[in-house]
Amino acid sequence: MKLKLRTKILIMCLCCTYGALLIQTILFANASESLIYKQAEMESYNSLQNMQNELYTYFFGIESDIIDIYNDKEFLRDISQDKDINTLREVYYSRAKELVTSTSLLEKGTLALYLYTDDNETVSVYRKFSTPRHNYPKDIYVNEEQYNSAKVKEYVGSDDNQMLISGYYNQALNRNIIRFVVKIHNINKLEEQVGYVVCDIDTKAIDKIMRKYVISDNTYVWIQPFSDLVLYVMDNPAGVNQDIFEAVSSKVEASEVAEPDSLVEGSNVLFSVSQKKYNLTAYTIMPKSLLQQNQVILRRNMLLIVLVLSGVLIVLFLYVTKTLAKPLEKLTSTVSQISDGDTKLRVNYTGPDEIGQLGSEFNHMLDEIENLIGKEYENKLLLNKAEYKALQAQINPHFLYNTLDTMSSIASIQNCEIVSRLSQSLSGIFRYSLDMRHPYSTVAQEINHLKNYIFVMDVRMGNVVEYRFDIAEEVLQDTIPRISLQPLVENAINHGIKNKHGDKIISIRAFIKDENLIIEVEDNGTGFDATEMNKRLKENDMVLVEEGNSIGIYNINARLKMLYGEEYGLKVYSELDEGTLVKLQIPRKKIDEVF
Repeated sequence: MKLKLRTKILIMCLCCTYGALLIQTILFANASESLIYKQAEMESYNSLQNMQNELYTYFFGIESDIIDIYNDKEFLRDISQDKDINTLREVYYSRAKELVTSTSLLEKGTLALYLYTDDNETVSVYRKFSTPRHNYPKDIYVNEEQYNSAKVKEYVGSDDNQMLISGYYNQALNRNIIRFVVKIHNINKLEEQVGYVVCDIDTKAIDKIMRKYVISDNTYVWIQPFSDLVLYVMDNPAGVNQDIFEAVSSKVEASEVAEPDSLVEGSNVLFSVSQKKYNLTAYTIMPKSLLQQNQVILRRNMLLIVLVLSGVLIVLFLYVTKTLAKPLEKLTSTVSQISDGDTKLRVNYTGPDEIGQLGSEFNHMLDEIENLIGKEYENKLLLNKAEYKALQAQINPHFLYNTLDTMSSIASIQNCEIVSRLSQSLSGIFRYSLDMRHPYSTVAQEINHLKNYIFVMDVRMGNVVEYRFDIAEEVLQDTIPRISLQPLVENAINHGIKNKHGDKIISIRAFIKDENLIIEVEDNGTGFDATEMNKRLKENDMVLVEEGNSIGIYNINARLKMLYGEEYGLKVYSELDEGTLVKLQIPRKKIDEVF
């Protein structure tokens, strides 16, 4: 089914637009998707960094409140003098509570505060509640594993003077407790450690800070000191494998890796930001899909652009078809009717635009053609008369044959055998060539005609070519179109061996194969690339035949295909410097089968 012009215009516009958009999308995606992903990564990292900055401010405020203990000179003096623990407990029983209430620790969610000597003995304890549900220990060392107090003891025995941030899981409350530990030094001998403060705080304030910087619910966000337990983790999100969180936190707790990025692979990404002062790192694990949201939006926008442009193209298409395609269709319809024989018909659309001008010019052309047809008919009559007179003036072929025969006889009498034989061969060539009453001949007659031609060429060229015949006896009476072999040999002489140095050989073979007559003409000449020639032989373009000035290969091929069918004809086998072989193939027929 043929497409209408307007349909072609629409398809062309859509293809061009979609192609341009596709190229633009690919180029833009390659150039920007990586940048977009990096920007999303940076945004996530910055969000985690901002969260750490606010947590640092919060922790620093707690440390400032705890070191308010240094304002109690009397307590510092007594604890530095190694007084009896019972005496200290009796005198400073409420000192822990006073420290909480006199500072902002209570507002910051302090659940318990402990004052310890350097020997890990409790001097004063504050517990916000003391109920079975709100069960805070009187001494964090009563169960070191449950209250993670071994980490405190390790810190107290070390040279680290920075505030310790640790924690434990309170089973009664079913949540994590954050612990802050600050060492107390002798104010007269700062290098001497005399005790320490342990402050346990609720995680509500931490949760409030962290939630401000969570990009999506589908992320794990938690804080954890290196070589310690997880302090706090946000609610378990959907879409992130909990095994990944447990693997990372376990590695951090076991002190195996400081930056465990290698544990997160596939569809998830890990970010971590450490604080400069405190041993505390914030971690987040999120699906890569969150970082790729901008890329998805980009693709969606490109699709929207395609849809909008499609709508614009359709509107333009309707306008173009109304102003351009329809007049062209009318013009095409008129041309079709004129080609069917209605030569009096004319184009009725002659508007002011280019199509109207085309219609006017077309009408003018039709008028001119009618005038030329009349003149051509008159000229043809005159031409026929001229041709008739020219035919009358032509030499009678029989006169030419008789003259050549006479020349042969005279040459023989004068002992000029070469001239005699040359005259006989020429006479035979002319008789055979000009006898077009019989379009078919036998292989034997063609070979005889070919030998006359070869003799004439030997005389002209000085016997420089060796001819080899290999003709099967059973093909001698098979039919072949007249003048089919001699042009092939002529072509071999003129184009094959003309510029050949050394021995020049032309072989002529005839045989039967699969009930077909095969005739081959092969030379050992310079050869050529026969690809283009075989392509033209197969196409059998009649223009090439008409342009020829002699009975050449294209002419013979066209005659064979016309007489026997498209599967028969000529084929050329040749390579540069390897010679050429022309193969003629036709169905095998006897002379009585074609008349």
